[in-house]
Amino acid sequence: MAHYELYNDDGTTDSEQCPRCGDTFLADHGDRKHCGRCGYTEWA
Repeated sequence: MAHYELYNDDGTTDSEQCPRCGDTFLADHGDRKHCGRCGYTEWA
């Protein structure tokens, strides 16, 4: 995913950040959200 897809024109983002890492985004896989850095997963 490209940088411009994560941020709005004003520099804000709608993506959720990982509650463990805090500085990485959660990947949205439809049925879950997953952090590729620490392995944190939220199931829908």
